[in-house]
Amino acid sequence: MIVESTVHHEPDAGRHLPAPPGPDVHRLAREVVAALTRCGTLGTTTPNTALRGELTAVVRVCLRWMIQRLRGECPPPRLDRLRSAAAGWARDGVAIGTILHAAHQGLKAGLELLIPRAGQVPGTDIATAITASVELLALITSTVSKTYVRELKSATAEHHTDVHTVTSALLGGHTAAAMAREASVPIADRYFVLALAVPAHPDENDPRLDRQVVARRKLRRLQSALATRLDRQALPLLSVDGGTILVPADSCTDTEIDDLVRDLSAATYVAITATVVTADAADIPGATRQAHELLDIVEQFGLEARVHRFTELALEYQLTRPGAGRARLDRLLDPLDDHRELLHTLQTYVDTNRNRTRTARQLNVHPNTVDYRMQRIGELTGLDPTNTRSWWYLYSALVARRSRASAIA
Repeated sequence: MIVESTVHHEPDAGRHLPAPPGPDVHRLAREVVAALTRCGTLGTTTPNTALRGELTAVVRVCLRWMIQRLRGECPPPRLDRLRSAAAGWARDGVAIGTILHAAHQGLKAGLELLIPRAGQVPGTDIATAITASVELLALITSTVSKTYVRELKSATAEHHTDVHTVTSALLGGHTAAAMAREASVPIADRYFVLALAVPAHPDENDPRLDRQVVARRKLRRLQSALATRLDRQALPLLSVDGGTILVPADSCTDTEIDDLVRDLSAATYVAITATVVTADAADIPGATRQAHELLDIVEQFGLEARVHRFTELALEYQLTRPGAGRARLDRLLDPLDDHRELLHTLQTYVDTNRNRTRTARQLNVHPNTVDYRMQRIGELTGLDPTNTRSWWYLYSALVARRSRASAIA
């Protein structure tokens, strides 16, 4: 009986033996943060006591995770404290690269304190330490990256809403100062008002692809390039086909507007056409209307995809305004209505800058045929194309005719 009793009670006694003391996690966390400070890893990203305290708390969580893993226990699959802290760092503008670099340096400092030679976690072999380190680093990287992406999406959506609200107010002629203050979107005194025509990407016509998905991707590339190029100072109101962009006049020069449109074309892989008008903030509605009217003229005449300004199109703009003058000019070409090849020749002749050789090439006829047709145009309309004054009437009549055809369409 005595023997049985002795054998029976020995395991229970062993079960109640006190566990060996663990590492002082609070002290170790302070040492890791101090090491990060000494090597300059933190820089000025955690300037105040509150943020330093938060970082220390995160280090404690990671140290506990590592100690559990080194002891063969199952540490928690998530680091909620790190996720909460990372969200705050993202909102405060701390670069994700800074945080991930600190994670690597912090893990290194922590291992130097926990490895067996320091006596903190007895019985740990090097293979277990390496595996645990890789697992913890992967968990930290995943947690920080996912949190930053989530915060970035949230901030982007909020900024997009604010920009849309302020832009709509400016385009509508409403006072946007109050909304701008609430939304933290600055209002400039003067703007470049851009009207954009964005053609379809070739992939939008690929029957194997979803046209809407391709178009939306093109729009996202455009918005991203615009935000990068102007550091989110521009106020865009865009669709997959184009739209309006308000660019603060103090953020770039007039010539840099051309560079901007070229950059947007490169980002979207399509040739963007734009017109630009400069206006004070209060005059944006009228400037926007004028910019889009100029864009209509550019598209009617099939001009090249680049930035066009009012100074280049002032004559065409005036000739396309409704009124008795435009109607009278339009009627000058009525004699050509029954001779469509002559009207087409005149249009091509204008588009090629009165180059008979290029006109002939585009029409697939002999240059002499172009000369004959231009002569016939003069006979039918009474306007000799070789006479400077008559030529201006012919050109003006063609502008008016194109404008009317566009309005009907």
